[in-house]
Amino acid sequence: MDSVFLTDLAAAHGASASHVPAAAAVAWLDELLGLLFPERNVAAALPDAGAIGAALARNTTKLGALLTAFQAQLPVAPDQLAAAFAATLPATRAALLADADFLAGTDPAATGAAEVIGTYPGFYATAVYRLAHTLHGLGVPRLPRLLTELAHARTGIDLHPGARIGSPFGIDHGTGLVVGATAVIGRFVVLYQGVTLGAIQVEKAFAHQKRHPTIEDHVVIYAGATILGGNTVVGAHSIIGGNVWLTRSVPAFSRVYHRAQVEVRSVEGPVEGLMFEI
Repeated sequence: MDSVFLTDLAAAHGASASHVPAAAAVAWLDELLGLLFPERNVAAALPDAGAIGAALARNTTKLGALLTAFQAQLPVAPDQLAAAFAATLPATRAALLADADFLAGTDPAATGAAEVIGTYPGFYATAVYRLAHTLHGLGVPRLPRLLTELAHARTGIDLHPGARIGSPFGIDHGTGLVVGATAVIGRFVVLYQGVTLGAIQVEKAFAHQKRHPTIEDHVVIYAGATILGGNTVVGAHSIIGGNVWLTRSVPAFSRVYHRAQVEVRSVEGPVEGLMFEI
């Protein structure tokens, strides 16, 4: 084996102390979600508040251990930062319960908030986003993106931890949905599958500018819509139809639809001359 190659690998392994073990991060996240939402808990339910408090304390300790990988890059000590994160959990859970109630109230297929929490990929992706967004706001590097990319892999929903998403918020279906790092989403917003809130300018020089759109309150964006640009604002109470391509702002109470021509023919029996190519 080439010695230069092995030397490079050794250097990479030596630098890996600054990386969070992915398996440990996944285990921590899954445990935390199970504690916050017993509908997602694969273990036995905990008997009382004391047991739940002890389990949350252990989970916080695990987070502190994960954060030691970034100790030199953190604004405070890992255990202090883990404690600060734990202090936000009541507000995060309240926001997510509002998300679940909102989606249960808007999706005719949902039987209730418990079903949304336990089975909906959109809720799972939102829950992971809200936890990751908190860590992002506390100055934690890399781990927030690792968590949202885990949710992306599991659900097909890509919510950047830097985006700002109000509550309540709903994702219906959601596969292929993308929300960029500087997007801002208000309250009572519903996004469907294949929606992209993206950037027009993708050059690295624009990394620290607002590149993604702002979606105000009470907006519905249907499947396949693409909305681009940091200066693009979708006004409150608007509806963006499926497959719309939008790069400019629209005022409140707008209805934006993609115009397409669909021809439907009715025939009696087979049509002669049909050719199929595979």
